[in-house]
Amino acid sequence: MCAGCFIHLLADARLKEEQATCPNCRCEISKSLCCRNLAVEKAVSELPAECPYCMQQFPRAQLQRHQSNECQDRLTQCRYRRIGCRWQGPFHELIGHESECSHPIQTGRELLAVLDEMDQNRIKEMQLYSSIFSMLSYENIGYTEVQFRPYRTDDFITRLYYETQRLTVLNQTWVLKARVNDSERNPNLSCKRTLSFQLILKSKVSSPLECSFLLLEGPYDAVQIKPVIYHFVFTNDTNETDYVPLPIVDSVECNKLLAAKNINLRLFLFQRQK
Repeated sequence: MCAGCFIHLLADARLKEEQATCPNCRCEISKSLCCRNLAVEKAVSELPAECPYCMQQFPRAQLQRHQSNECQDRLTQCRYRRIGCRWQGPFHELIGHESECSHPIQTGRELLAVLDEMDQNRIKEMQLYSSIFSMLSYENIGYTEVQFRPYRTDDFITRLYYETQRLTVLNQTWVLKARVNDSERNPNLSCKRTLSFQLILKSKVSSPLECSFLLLEGPYDAVQIKPVIYHFVFTNDTNETDYVPLPIVDSVECNKLLAAKNINLRLFLFQRQK
């Protein structure tokens, strides 16, 4: 099977608390029991595959190059999209469109609205980096590698959840928990997979502890995460954050985490000073 289906199969087995098995012969399979079959990969690369744009067939190994550079029906955007043109169409129509596109001859006043929108989007993108740079000036900063291990609830229909061991960061003890699809009843029946996590303070504090925190890709797992900074004020009475999304890119990346034996990430904590 292909790598994508293999990861999906392992993730489904994790959600259903079953041993992953081959859908053909039912033998047990896992990452440690399986390896790449280079002979089959080579044979598959020579099989014909259909281009979704022009419907012509090419050897699978050549399909990506055809779709990127050669296909006359591939989806293309106008080069004036940077100044507001939203046209999309087949490549063979691109020259005709650009020769008639009205955006290059717009007045400065007409372009100003487009540029303002671009500036606003750019400001939103830079806010994250500005926040991180600002937090780097905090007096107390800590980070650690965290390992989420899978567990099952004691319900009649058990649910998968993840939890870390106790961590010491900023001279305090913490625990992280994570759940799949916000603990819906049968996440294995859903094509969309998400993870959310909760940060819990296990230490007693003498005064409110205001922190910013985020989870990033760890040194051992290759998963795409878009950084999101969360904020919370911890006290002895409110020592648990709400479950917040783990900002992985899509369900494919989520399946990569679910298929792994453990989930390895990196936690950053920034203590705000009053």
